Amino acid sequence: MRIYPDKLLLHLTPLKQCYLVFGNDPWLCDTSLNHLYAQAKKEGFEEKIQLTQETGFNWNDLTEQWQTMSLFSSRRIIEVILPQAKPGSEGSTVLQHLMQIPNPDVLLIITGPKLTAEQTKSKWFKTLDAHSIYVPCITPEGSQFQRWLDERITHFALTLTRDAREMLYDLYEGNLLAAEQSLKLLQLLSPTTQIDSSQLASYFEDQSRFNVFLLTDAMLNNQQDKALHIISQLKAEGVAMPIILWGIFKELSILLQLKITQDSHQPLQPLWSKLRIWDKRKSLYQSALNRLHLVHIEKLLASTSAIELKLKQQGIEDWTGISHLSLLFDPNAHRLLAHIELNEKV
Repeated sequence: MRIYPDKLLLHLTPLKQCYLVFGNDPWLCDTSLNHLYAQAKKEGFEEKIQLTQETGFNWNDLTEQWQTMSLFSSRRIIEVILPQAKPGSEGSTVLQHLMQIPNPDVLLIITGPKLTAEQTKSKWFKTLDAHSIYVPCITPEGSQFQRWLDERITHFALTLTRDAREMLYDLYEGNLLAAEQSLKLLQLLSPTTQIDSSQLASYFEDQSRFNVFLLTDAMLNNQQDKALHIISQLKAEGVAMPIILWGIFKELSILLQLKITQDSHQPLQPLWSKLRIWDKRKSLYQSALNRLHLVHIEKLLASTSAIELKLKQQGIEDWTGISHLSLLFDPNAHRLLAHIELNEKV
């Protein structure tokens, strides 16, 4: 049975044997899973086991977990992650078999990226769908996003003028996580008074809109002016350097894996799924992949490591180095600037 995330709470009592949580929206996926975990805890599911279908994965492990008594005499959650949203022929057989031998002491949660229409017509999905609840976590767009945002505004008991709501629609469509964070901020700043668009502008200017995630997005997209501006704001706001370096390392590590795969003439699709890169972000990585060679990415990682080492060993927050690094996401800058070694002192 298909239940959309906003209605999931109405279908958790009592829990079904199995829940399918698939989609491309991190906020909807996390929120849906958190609802499931909370209800499971109420019903005595205290132990959690997570299995990921990856190279060498054995579906017999799931069967054994299904049939094995808990070591702690408690009910168990078994979460199976399908990075490509395809269990394969063996997995399909196992999942269909398990649905024929219910176990009231096990809650099975299967997660993965967005399912295609063809995948929802497969035999394994139809069998599970008949015994479970399918939660499609797809980022709402247009009027659906507006309805979602209106519901969250009501949830936080906020009062916004029409122009303020329209401003939020424009700012956050396609990014539920950022929208949720902004509404939490508004609840702290203005819990009882009405908020108009001018107040919103003052609340959010150079705050939630300029953060580490936007910085790495600008770097990947080679938006140098924007990246430098965000770096300036992060420094002014006192954002900790380790957080910035964490964000940059994370994106460069993903980019390195993608580039190695691309240079090996292997398809990127399995890696998109494994790395949980949703459709809306693929263009950012593709832009960087088309622009940068492997040697550029390796140089970027080395430069980031040098900045981190300077911070850890000398206590120096090298903001000049971070700015220099943002320029090196452009291959032309590599030719002109990569040889420069920065030794900033404080």
